Amino acid sequence: MSMWQFLEAVLMMTNALAILNEDRFLVPHGWGFSEMSNGRVSSLKSQIIGLLHAVQYLRVPLVALNTITVVLKLIFG
Repeated sequence: MSMWQFLEAVLMMTNALAILNEDRFLVPHGWGFSEMSNGRVSSLKSQIIGLLHAVQYLRVPLVALNTITVVLKLIFG
């Protein structure tokens, strides 16, 4: 496995996290942002919820990274 394949895998996982809809998926399963307000910010669940919400802000840079990845794949095969 090359470094390029590893970076592609990380990009795909980030894409998967970025498209999760809070109202439709996260809140019904107890993973909404309101779950973090209970004061236990150091718990693993709270850290994962924070990560999910941080990835939501990466949507615009992800479009650029995905475009670059597709162009590089088309050029270099």
